[in-house]
Amino acid sequence: MPDIKLLDGKKIPFTKSINGFELAKKISKTLEKEALIMKVDGELKDLSYQIKNNSVVKIVTSKDKEGLEVLRHDAAHIMAMSVQELFPGTQVTIGPVIENGFYYDFARKEPFTSDDLARIEKKMSEIIERDVKTRREVWERDKAIQHFKKIGEKYKAEIIESIPTNEELSVYHHGDTWHDLCRGPHLASSGKIGKAFKLTKVSGAYWRGDSKKEMLQRIYGTCWSSKKELDDYLNRLEEAEKRDHRKLGKEMNLFHFREESPGAVFWHEKGWILFQRLIEYMRLKQRLAGYKEINTPEILDKSLWEKSGHWEKFGENMYTSETPDEKTFAIKPMNCPGCVQVFNQGLKSYRDLPLKLSEFGKVHRYEASGALHGLLRVRAFTQDDAHIFCTEEQITEECLSVTNLILEIYKDLGFKDVLLQFSDRPEKRVGDDKIWDKSEAALLTAIKKSKLKYEINKGDGAFYGPKIDFVLRDAIGRDWQCGTLQVDLNLPGRLGASFVDKDGSKKVPVMLHRALFGSLERFIGILIEHYAGKLPLWLSPAQAVVLPISEENNNYAKKLFEDLFKEGIKCEVDLKNQKINYKIREYSLSKVPILLICGKKEEEKNTVTIRKLGSEKQETVKKEKLINDLVMLNKFPLN
Repeated sequence: MPDIKLLDGKKIPFTKSINGFELAKKISKTLEKEALIMKVDGELKDLSYQIKNNSVVKIVTSKDKEGLEVLRHDAAHIMAMSVQELFPGTQVTIGPVIENGFYYDFARKEPFTSDDLARIEKKMSEIIERDVKTRREVWERDKAIQHFKKIGEKYKAEIIESIPTNEELSVYHHGDTWHDLCRGPHLASSGKIGKAFKLTKVSGAYWRGDSKKEMLQRIYGTCWSSKKELDDYLNRLEEAEKRDHRKLGKEMNLFHFREESPGAVFWHEKGWILFQRLIEYMRLKQRLAGYKEINTPEILDKSLWEKSGHWEKFGENMYTSETPDEKTFAIKPMNCPGCVQVFNQGLKSYRDLPLKLSEFGKVHRYEASGALHGLLRVRAFTQDDAHIFCTEEQITEECLSVTNLILEIYKDLGFKDVLLQFSDRPEKRVGDDKIWDKSEAALLTAIKKSKLKYEINKGDGAFYGPKIDFVLRDAIGRDWQCGTLQVDLNLPGRLGASFVDKDGSKKVPVMLHRALFGSLERFIGILIEHYAGKLPLWLSPAQAVVLPISEENNNYAKKLFEDLFKEGIKCEVDLKNQKINYKIREYSLSKVPILLICGKKEEEKNTVTIRKLGSEKQETVKKEKLINDLVMLNKFPLN
């Protein structure tokens, strides 16, 4: 006879076991209609699950994150069901929920077309309209393997063979015949999915992400709790396509990629100017905050990576090389071990702490070729790392300092909507619990003083310490995890770092790992998309172009260019014999913020006509005022 405790603290006693349908009805008629699944003592369950013991229960609806995810999961199943009804002989493999939607991988000889997607969508709507019931069964392992092999689903059989023998195997039936291996939970029937879904694209995907295995076809879809949310998302997708940094990078002549070096950026002159401008800005901010910049080797002996623990945890993602003297070296995938070596040079005292060492270090990590995506997912990138060595007593103050610095920088760069995610100690960890207590308290204090929204990810910290991740929301509502602050209770000791404390004893320092952008390459991709290529003038790699209307005005235009160049404005002068309207279109496409037009009138009056990117209006000002205004706009936006 269970007592059910709801999240608001209310208790409801029952005289016998009860399922989620009955509980939702008991709470309210509205909740009975909106209920999708439930959470029982922290575990997600189908509404048909029988609660036999005292439990804390939450009825999950589409307003909850878990509710939206189950809608998407069921949509993935109904999509797979539709595919197999329309295209007999197609094998299903895996179909998880992803951010904003779902996908399913299929084994089929013929490629899916856009017409096929329309047919699949129509079939999904029919199945949802029929409101087919969902049923869960637990199967024996051998029975499940034999069954899926018998019906020609070799991929499902292979998945089952890889599942630990002590794990329960559940199979979900949607309707009378279609079923799939799945942990669940799922909706009670297909009608609960609703009409707010759409299939978006088809792509290739290797079985289990292994390029040595067969290629499958992946169909992506999205699903929302309302038609308005779906429409908003599709509009964001359309806008995101316009803002794609790869397309804009080409138009702005910033960078390109080549097959000879996959996942590595070939920066053009303007792209490199943008890259260096960000670093200049960061250097100034870090110097003002007391950081000392260092640089460490890109190639280090295997023995150092073994001491640090990276060889065991990260070895398969590292690029290695064996030299003629049979030594093994690795290109660094991260900067931390090299930074500790700099700290270790010379005796350190408690008076030297906190010691803040920053580094713009180039790192290399192997990523599967299918995962590479422009600047957003690369194999070679530059981390804006810093490592702060401090005492236990200094953790709180330094965490606050780092948090404030990160938020200042994001604000300078146009990101005002920031979410903080706090991850505390995982089950498997190193370090004394007293230091974990202190570290977690310090990070939470920093978060609360920022007065920003935050989430807690229980048990999701690194094995060496808790962390804060900083998530930016861009101009079209997408979230990007960029900065991070991690408390490390492990690496300094492993690499022999120590300092002399007040009492003369040797102690191991606490190490704070801090990245503001994470990867400069990725952050530049985010910036380009956030601003749709229309970067702030101080950051733009080509700030202005001087355009003479005719050859008669070339000398005046060249003099204006020289005056601007001397003042540090990144500008060009275009003396080509082309029509002015053609030039305006050309430079607007390449996202130059300001076009400076010089004709006979401007030359006679010592003025310039200004045309700003995105505006049809023009303004004529004195040349001296123009130069002064541009110099002011070119300054770093320091808070």
